[in-house]
Amino acid sequence: YTAEAEGLTSQAGELRCAAQACVMALTKAVQGAIKFELLGVKAVRAFDANVVIVSLSIPTEREGPRLVGCFLTEEDTPRGAALAVLNATNRVLGNRLFMR
Repeated sequence: YTAEAEGLTSQAGELRCAAQACVMALTKAVQGAIKFELLGVKAVRAFDANVVIVSLSIPTEREGPRLVGCFLTEEDTPRGAALAVLNATNRVLGNRLFMR
């Protein structure tokens, strides 16, 4: 599944676009069974490495839990943003779609 997102031309904008495109591709993959909302994405330097952190929510649930995912990356931070989204949604998708 593929998706595209547009945004600002900056490091933060590039990270947000990569994460948003991943969220849209996930929605296609699960055929709308679960929808995610990207709340934020940030790259930080911690422990001598670059870490991309994303925060997501599931807007259809009342006071649903926020999902947080991260990925350790050195070079390709947009790819790290997409993988952080996948890490955040991994358990939710597995539990809801495949354990029924």
